[in-house]
Amino acid sequence: MNEPISNNPDERGLLPYPVILAATKGDPEAMKIVVQHYASYIAYLSTRKVRDEYGNVYYGIDEDMRDRLQAKLMRAVLDYKID
Repeated sequence: MNEPISNNPDERGLLPYPVILAATKGDPEAMKIVVQHYASYIAYLSTRKVRDEYGNVYYGIDEDMRDRLQAKLMRAVLDYKID
């Protein structure tokens, strides 16, 4: 599962069409693959800067934002219509 989907550098990181098709039809395993594919990007988007009481700056993932982005991705996949 952690291996590249393709050895072609132009196609590396693309989700296979059958996985996309299955995810749009509501297959839970395919949806899990789609969410895992975008997990690092979602983590990047949900990273926030936090200061503690001493003024030190830390970076952490806003769990609420991460959950919202994952839900938005899943809703977009389910709403997508393939002709």
